[in-house]
Amino acid sequence: MPGYIPYILYQTNMNLFTLNSLSMTITKLKNRSGSINPLLILAVLFLLLCCCNKNNKEEIELVITNENDFPLSDYIFDIDVQDQLNTDWINQGDLDIVWDKKHLPAQVIEIDENLTQRKILVQIDLPADTTLTLQLRKRGEADSLVFRKQTLAELCYKTGGYFENNVYMEGSEFKSFRSLRVPDECNDHSFFIKYEGPGWESDKVGYRLYLDWRNAIDIYGKKVDTIVLPYVGQDGYESYHEMADWGMDILKVGNSLGIGTLGFWDETNAHRVAKTDSVYCTIKENGNLYSEILIDYYGWKIDSTSVDLHTSLSIKAGSRATNYTIRYDGALRNLCTGIVKSDSAELIPGPNETGWNYLATWGKQSLAGDMLGMAIVYQNKDYLKLVEDENSHVLVFKPKNNQLEYYFLAAWEKEPEGIKTKEDFMNCLDQYTQTLNHPSLIQIMNK
Repeated sequence: MPGYIPYILYQTNMNLFTLNSLSMTITKLKNRSGSINPLLILAVLFLLLCCCNKNNKEEIELVITNENDFPLSDYIFDIDVQDQLNTDWINQGDLDIVWDKKHLPAQVIEIDENLTQRKILVQIDLPADTTLTLQLRKRGEADSLVFRKQTLAELCYKTGGYFENNVYMEGSEFKSFRSLRVPDECNDHSFFIKYEGPGWESDKVGYRLYLDWRNAIDIYGKKVDTIVLPYVGQDGYESYHEMADWGMDILKVGNSLGIGTLGFWDETNAHRVAKTDSVYCTIKENGNLYSEILIDYYGWKIDSTSVDLHTSLSIKAGSRATNYTIRYDGALRNLCTGIVKSDSAELIPGPNETGWNYLATWGKQSLAGDMLGMAIVYQNKDYLKLVEDENSHVLVFKPKNNQLEYYFLAAWEKEPEGIKTKEDFMNCLDQYTQTLNHPSLIQIMNK
């Protein structure tokens, strides 16, 4: 029988999945051997079955329901591959999701450091109060699917030079890298990191974080819905503070919490993550639908103690919101975040007493002097109090199990189809918190 195995493989590959191929194979084996060994028939059947499973497109039905009374445009839902699907063939190259004969944008992301758990992200427009059935299948060899890049995360810095008085000298042009242990000599305006830290964006808005003692978050307002950050800051720190075709830096951070900056409240002032032993930054995801940055702060000196922080900043396509997750090793009385204070902006507390709520500001508070809305979206279970110092409106939290999660977002009136009134901004925030409190339901029918 071992001598017939290559012949069987040849026959099964030439005659796919038909009874005729099975008959032909058995006949030829009989002619060669003079008799038919039942084990050979079983072997042929097994190989044909394997080939059939290998070449047929697998398909799974996904049923998604939007129970809200408003539509969800560019909505992204996720499915946990291990817990919900446990399907070996799902990977970035093989995935295809279809609704109404339309191929939907999708992305597979790794959700743990050991690369053992994955999520599928899918983008779709969901009408109000509706249920849709989608097909998730293995992509065929003839399928060529190309989707628009709607998010980006980048970390660009110079190489080949040296620090002199905290300024980087004689280095290369800014180049993109996946990770960086921030040099101890790196300071504000060191001209080492492009726009002074990592940047991330969606098709709606961009953000950056100062990767130095300031550790504050700033906003890039966008007048276009395309990716712009690779072209920002290549010629220095000043150009993006002036209006360009793509937009501009629209926030004056100063000594404040900017938008969503992490800190500690000492009962008088908010303190950013300033004094640390070391800082590491990693671009974890840079995909079409989802991008994520990890920043680890070791030895944050605050509140008479030293704490290690492990943080994630992520953004999804079609969204203005950044998801900020924090976990820490050590003991802290609180963590805080907030929004820079402006005499030109109104403070707007959210109405929700349970679940997700928001704190927002609205007014002519952009650097361009036009309308800008900013908000922190937080969970009431973490909320301790709302306070302020000279520079910021401050939300103080008491994290559970040394973990905290919140969102921050900005809406600039010069965006394409931008939000231009306080009422529209509040409606946007009300709908956003409602989708967090009542997410769309996903059902897998034939996994």
